[in-house]
Amino acid sequence: MLPNSERTYHDPLHGAITLNSSDSTEALLIRLIDTPAFQRLRRIRQLGPASLTFHGAEGSRFTHSLGVMAVARRAFDRLAKSYPQLQVHRPVVLCAALLHDIGHGAFSHTAEEVFGCDHEHWTRRILREYHPICELLDRFHPNLLDQIEQTYLKKYPVPLVSQLVSSQLDCDRLDYLMRDSYFTGASYGKIDLDRILMALRYDPVSQQLVVAQKGIAAIEHYLIVRYFMYAQIYNHPKNIAATWVLNQTCDRARTLLQANQLTADETVTAWLSEDCNQITLDQYLSADDGVFVYHLQRWQHHPDAVLADLCRRFLDRDLLKALEVSHLGESDRQTLLDKVHYLLTEAGFVPNYYAGLRTFINRGYTLYQRGINLQTSTGLQEISELSPLVKTLTQPVEKVWLLYPREIEAELLAVII
Repeated sequence: MLPNSERTYHDPLHGAITLNSSDSTEALLIRLIDTPAFQRLRRIRQLGPASLTFHGAEGSRFTHSLGVMAVARRAFDRLAKSYPQLQVHRPVVLCAALLHDIGHGAFSHTAEEVFGCDHEHWTRRILREYHPICELLDRFHPNLLDQIEQTYLKKYPVPLVSQLVSSQLDCDRLDYLMRDSYFTGASYGKIDLDRILMALRYDPVSQQLVVAQKGIAAIEHYLIVRYFMYAQIYNHPKNIAATWVLNQTCDRARTLLQANQLTADETVTAWLSEDCNQITLDQYLSADDGVFVYHLQRWQHHPDAVLADLCRRFLDRDLLKALEVSHLGESDRQTLLDKVHYLLTEAGFVPNYYAGLRTFINRGYTLYQRGINLQTSTGLQEISELSPLVKTLTQPVEKVWLLYPREIEAELLAVII
């Protein structure tokens, strides 16, 4: 790389994200971005199958990861101006921010539900086992890889470093709320990033990331935005239905594969037949959205009617309907599900693949990773102790959905009425 050369990524949210190779840390970031394992994130949608609900939700884990790094750089560099002793931690913060999602599998978080894989586990495995990345980190500093891992495990000796990457007020959440709001068209998801970053402080006694008391309104707004994004976007009933169909498709494919009645390539075979957290590094990194969608396209012509139909439903967006049954008691929900299974059987469906109950609990704020502490005249205070609004957000809200195919909707509504 030529001296003083720059690399610029034009981001719809953050504008020009420019990395300068004359800065040793930013030169490392450029090289990390260029590794095949990081470039793979271009082929993984940030919001999994949510594009079936919000057609603009086509952004990738790649763009999000760059955004998190950009926000972390802004936040950290501003704090380091006031506290120069923090400067030594800059490579850890920026590398940890950039690489925090490199362990995501196909369909992002949906893969964790469908296959049982843990993207945080895989992020650490990739840093340890993927030679191009671990070599770059070791060449920069022999302790850098260990320090990044400590950051992810919340064991870094300076808590601020971990908090910037993973906490109730981290750069990951700041970027994904802005990005997901932008791409889904959810205008109520907008946050005031500039005001939030201006409110961030470093407490040299506890070495924590804290917030100036005058910034409480911006943080309250951020937490409300996050609450609504989970309620209206991430847990949207169509997203729940799309994930269910994909889950059921893979369950059926797994059953057929075990019976030697299905063909799949080496990558998909490993994901379906083995513990996803224990497969080889190559088998994990070979998977992306395209690999699985290609198999769904093939399997929609499979002689097994259930697999073929489930694949078609996902590809053609012929998803299940979702009926909220939160008001019913647990026994009444099960009774209703039993009735749905009966209706499905009568209609010629295999009921377990086409109907089920899904429960989601949304809590707008918890004390995860020390919570959010405000600087006050009497010392640090947790935000929920000072803000009645945030206190309200700590209360969990549960929603339960009954999923079923539209083919039995008329019969189901007749039963309910």
